[in-house]
Amino acid sequence: MSDIDLHEAPRQQAKVLTVSDGVIAGTRDDRSGQALADRLTAAGWQVVERRVVADGVESVSIALIDMAAGFNGVIATTGGTGFGPRDLTPEGTRAAIDREAPGLAEAMRLVSPLGRLSRGVAGTIGTALVVNGPGSTAGAVETIDAILDVMPHAVRLLAGEREH
Repeated sequence: MSDIDLHEAPRQQAKVLTVSDGVIAGTRDDRSGQALADRLTAAGWQVVERRVVADGVESVSIALIDMAAGFNGVIATTGGTGFGPRDLTPEGTRAAIDREAPGLAEAMRLVSPLGRLSRGVAGTIGTALVVNGPGSTAGAVETIDAILDVMPHAVRLLAGEREH
């Protein structure tokens, strides 16, 4: 007898992309990526991939396109959304996405006063939802918390499920 309930809905899947020159160089630990993965897991999402790339438009866009290929779920990024000269995650995300989802990015910015400094974007690549969060551990978690309630519905819509 199997312990698997065949009638149970499969867990929704997520991927985490950390954008950080320091993590790539080995001078910094990936605390925000780990915190984001832990929060998603605690919220019932299955984190199926974690990746780290250097800051830059091309590195981000290539990683996102690759991670989204054939994937129906959420790709949450952390890092590169501020005003630093190498903070280019939003530009890399815009180069990769098919459609923007500005309401999600706005909701993520509203969670704290520092959110007003975020340039993060949200959008879709095929059937994947991409959301940009800040590189701080607390910021990454609080911004994903701001949209956790609507993420399952967004992912189902991207998969072609109709509203009832």
